[in-house]
Amino acid sequence: MNTITSTNFRFPGQKSVYRGKVREVYNINDELLVMIATDRLSAFDVVMPKGIPYKGQILNQIATKFMQLTADIVPNWLIATPDPNVAIGHLCEPFKVEMVIRGYLSGHAAREYASGKRELCGVTMSEGLKENDQFPTPIITPTTKADNGSHDEDISREAILSNGIVAEDDYLILEQYTRALYQRGTEIAAARGLILVDTKYEFGKTKDGQIVLIDEIHTPDSSRYFYAEGYQERQDKGEEQKQLSKEFVRRWLIENGFQGKEGQQIPDMSDEYIQTVSERYIELYENIIGESFFKADISNIQDRIEKNVLQFLNS
Repeated sequence: MNTITSTNFRFPGQKSVYRGKVREVYNINDELLVMIATDRLSAFDVVMPKGIPYKGQILNQIATKFMQLTADIVPNWLIATPDPNVAIGHLCEPFKVEMVIRGYLSGHAAREYASGKRELCGVTMSEGLKENDQFPTPIITPTTKADNGSHDEDISREAILSNGIVAEDDYLILEQYTRALYQRGTEIAAARGLILVDTKYEFGKTKDGQIVLIDEIHTPDSSRYFYAEGYQERQDKGEEQKQLSKEFVRRWLIENGFQGKEGQQIPDMSDEYIQTVSERYIELYENIIGESFFKADISNIQDRIEKNVLQFLNS
């Protein structure tokens, strides 16, 4: 199946291109950003060799939908979505931290806890917790925003402020926005029969100094979801939770000897496995959004994207 794993467009007014792990961002006249969600799959901060059909469309459409559903509580960068894989918004200067918020002891936090650590990013985690238990109140555990190819690193609020990575006045707003977005996301997830376990947000500043939400929000790449039905019963029995997130890919990689560590080889992903990952992403979309997924025409994704972006830029 056709996938889009890289782009090389030349849009009118184009100043530069930034290529992230999954998204490619074109700067137009230092005013607009054209963000293209590719079908690349990243895990443990490593991009996998093969793309996942429809993944970029799914991520872009979930992110832009949630931007619209949260715009009343937190301003965001989004202006338009002229193509299923494309979001266009205001040029922003991104903060060099990702705001991770966790309502449950899962994923990275659970792995750290299991290793004996009781503090994560300067936040104390109480004794006696089991994996996937709910925290008394959600905790914010920021990470540094790594350069391309590097690993994001846990960092404490104190270190962010003392190192001048973010000014204190701005950081207080980032924390406030992070909690507000997580609360709204939790409410939307509950209405879909889901639990928003943890998620991360990125923020930037517009030219006029406004702090806005950028990048993605509440997607399966940036968030972890559990099915609410049977959650407590599974916890009581010590069973694994049924979840909607990219964690199933991470688990498969771990089982096949890969965690992004030096010297480890990425296991081969067969076409059959790639297809199952695509189907899981579609399942994620339909559960998170509560609507059927409409597959865009992927016979020539590059031409489709270029045509739709040019049409917007020239309008």
